[in-house]
Amino acid sequence: MLMTVETADILIRNALLIDGSGEAAFRGDLAVKDDRICAIGALKDWYGNQEIDASGKALAPGFIDVHTHDDRALLVDPLMACKVSQGVTTVITGNCGVSLAPIKLKGYPPPPLDILSPNCDDYFERFSDYLGALNNEPPAVNAACQVGHSSLRAEAMDSLDRQATASEIKAMRRRLEQALDDGAIGMSTGLFYEPAREATTAEVIELAKSLPKYGGIYTTHMRDESDHVVEALKESFHIGRAADVPVIISHHKCAGQNNHGRSIETLALIDKAREQQPLGLDAYPYIAGSTMLDASRAKRAERILVAWSTPHPECAGKDLFELAKSWGLSIEAAVDRLQPAGAVYFMMDEGDVQRILKYPHTMIGSDGLPHDTQPHPRLWGTFPRVLGRYARELGLFSMEEAVRKMTSLSAKQFNLQDRGLLAVGHFADLVLFDQNTVVDAATFEQPMLPSLGIEQVFVNGRCVYRDRTCTGARPGKILQ
Repeated sequence: MLMTVETADILIRNALLIDGSGEAAFRGDLAVKDDRICAIGALKDWYGNQEIDASGKALAPGFIDVHTHDDRALLVDPLMACKVSQGVTTVITGNCGVSLAPIKLKGYPPPPLDILSPNCDDYFERFSDYLGALNNEPPAVNAACQVGHSSLRAEAMDSLDRQATASEIKAMRRRLEQALDDGAIGMSTGLFYEPAREATTAEVIELAKSLPKYGGIYTTHMRDESDHVVEALKESFHIGRAADVPVIISHHKCAGQNNHGRSIETLALIDKAREQQPLGLDAYPYIAGSTMLDASRAKRAERILVAWSTPHPECAGKDLFELAKSWGLSIEAAVDRLQPAGAVYFMMDEGDVQRILKYPHTMIGSDGLPHDTQPHPRLWGTFPRVLGRYARELGLFSMEEAVRKMTSLSAKQFNLQDRGLLAVGHFADLVLFDQNTVVDAATFEQPMLPSLGIEQVFVNGRCVYRDRTCTGARPGKILQ
């Protein structure tokens, strides 16, 4: 009797399969045909046009970066080395209320929109135009894109330091619904930032009411992540319930020394709220955050590094307090001299970071800023840092749980179909890594170093990263 031999485009043998479910890893093979996984197991009767011996290294679903500001990077740096070198195969854009579309600007974008681009010509009046540009010149990674509330406000309002009128809210809602119809996956807010600080809860609810009929989600950089973090959480929960929409709390933290340890309180609140409504959260594995340079935030930080400055580009990477001293200026005056600028703020407690990371419902998001001169190392190091430092070295959770937080949990929360698991029929977004050596290499001093231990990365069945370099393939899709 003749034995039937099955053929695959890619056959990965002898791998430690970490399937993304959180269940125990197991040894086996995985086959890919076209852009999908077609078989998993002991594939003795299979032949691959390309065969890879994993030699016992880990094979997992590609990581999903649920909190990015990669909106323009996808267009100007489509190989996305900062992400594929970490094993990331899908990014969620349009976070913190800022997106490249839909918005028509006439001058310098109001901060923090300028973290995407200082040039008003880089923004898109229609969301369909933005997605069309991505489809015409696809990146190496998949992307799911949100509409930023601050972007909607910046277009609809002549002044952002006030509440929106009923007619302005109606105009924003029309623009939002058109973007959702074009393929946006939801809306984000950045209520902490000046463009949206005066937005009322009622304004956000009225806009968010457009989301359910499109299956959209609501993500939020809350109004406060420090002294009033509890009140901000309660506002976020209320918005979700009033609009009947799933809520994602972005980069959850308890910032400032006065709030160190309060994650015990905030996670208990989140746990209770999850009993009544769909609710998720993400976090990054560092005690420092990064955003626009702001004097009020500077007062709460133990240390501040300048990430970029338009009038003083030579100051990127320098300590703000030391700069102010050398200039003979107060912190406020030094901040003014550097503007417009961005910064890295050391504001969190390691205990809170670990507690939030360990919370079962916490996804992983980098919140990296790809256009900073001296970016936060999370842009290049987030996912291998979770695997190497927090799973392998500290034992905060298992390697399987770390992968779940980066894959199936994220795919479920963001409703990304057929992604996030090693399963027959799922898209072949894959990362092959050495579970014994994987770790971040990027530091605050040298933030753009690729991580160690990431062997190969596949997006939709095509290799985009191998031998510590991008292959040049750009098979990414827009996920709608």
